[in-house]
Amino acid sequence: MSLGYAEKLSFIEDVGQVGMAEFFDPSHVLQCKIEELAKMIQKSKHLVVFTGAGISTSCGIPDFRGPKGIWTLQREGKDLPKASLPFHRAMPSMTHMALVELERAGILKFVISQNVDGLHLRSGIPREKLSELHGDSFMEMCPSCGAEYLRDFEVETIGLKETSRKCSNAKCGAKLKDTVLDWEDALPPKEIDPAEKHCKMADLVLCLGTSLQITPACNLPLKCLRGGGKIVIVNLQKTPKDKKADVVIHGFVDKVVAGVMESLNMQIPPYVRIDLFQIILNQSLSRDERYINWTLRVASVHGLTSQLPFIESVEISFSDNHKFKDAVLDEQPFIIKRRTTETETFDIFLTINYSDGCDCLSTKIRIPFKFEVSREEHEETIDKEAVLQSLREKAVEESSCGQSGVVERRVVSEPRSEAIVYAIVTNLRTFHCQQSVLANGDLKWKMEGSGRKRSRTGKRKPRA
Repeated sequence: MSLGYAEKLSFIEDVGQVGMAEFFDPSHVLQCKIEELAKMIQKSKHLVVFTGAGISTSCGIPDFRGPKGIWTLQREGKDLPKASLPFHRAMPSMTHMALVELERAGILKFVISQNVDGLHLRSGIPREKLSELHGDSFMEMCPSCGAEYLRDFEVETIGLKETSRKCSNAKCGAKLKDTVLDWEDALPPKEIDPAEKHCKMADLVLCLGTSLQITPACNLPLKCLRGGGKIVIVNLQKTPKDKKADVVIHGFVDKVVAGVMESLNMQIPPYVRIDLFQIILNQSLSRDERYINWTLRVASVHGLTSQLPFIESVEISFSDNHKFKDAVLDEQPFIIKRRTTETETFDIFLTINYSDGCDCLSTKIRIPFKFEVSREEHEETIDKEAVLQSLREKAVEESSCGQSGVVERRVVSEPRSEAIVYAIVTNLRTFHCQQSVLANGDLKWKMEGSGRKRSRTGKRKPRA
């Protein structure tokens, strides 16, 4: 979980039991349980998966209650783990991507998550098949029209507070709010209602990486029992709901899920991360109409005031026939302003350098410059989803990242402005059931804020 998220939570006296001992089933017992779980999934008609922080620890995101959990270390007065990569660059684990394949195959009907890392959405679980009970650190929502906005940066607040951005719907324009709950916030009906519905329908609820302590969320899996459903718990620590489960598996979630996928003869799909940014070129005549004043900006697709967390710097150069000096923009906003004569034409060359956490180092882009007096405003029709799918396929086929494409182009006449939105493959991860469980477990994530001791019971306010 994000260390920043833990710091933003309101202070409470007791967060519940922490520093819980971890247990590991013997290898032969573990294998038998994995095979049993695979058979249960194969027979299931309505599988629901309920996830907690343990599903994301192999992504480099620490949990809360384990031996090295955030709250455990705080209670012991120990330093929190230092990190070299930011939370917003966390990538889905083997388990996240296995769930995507189970959903695509029609086996997995619904996912309920207590996590706020947004990795289920990034992995490819459809929004309509996902309840993020406690919110999403990368999601903003409009309280007026209900629109949701998934960001590439961590939203600055928690507790359903107003953020600095507004709804982009021209008919709305209301101030957006974050979606992450604080301790006293009730579970939103939009999330809890479908979660309850699917748990009641489930013939199998699979709990992955959760200590099942936070109420009322931890009681959701039990709702399958009345209809004859079964519960399977995969967690390194014991949970208060173990006695209600048909099978309890003590082992690394990735190892268990990889074994299940192998038993089902199913492949775990690769994860391809695609990030977006826009290049905006503004042109206008000087007052004496002798020169063209132009501004080039590399900006976030989420708004001109939003940060571009995955871009480190922008290098700018020009075609050989032009007198402009090269420039390096290493602070945001990435903006360059110049003046030229009305008749001049030249090329602008950009090198976009990416930040830590991106597998590709840079992207080179050529922008032709030619002043045109246009009376028309238009938006080029581009099949965005087709472009994104093509980039994913190329990345997997070439086993590399760095592929790019244009997904949107807009032209405004007065003053003349052209905006081009680029998509870039910044990360690629492939998974194999036989690989080491901890192959991706040594990543470290950026720590935000300072340590603070916390206590009191970890209960969420029940829904009104």
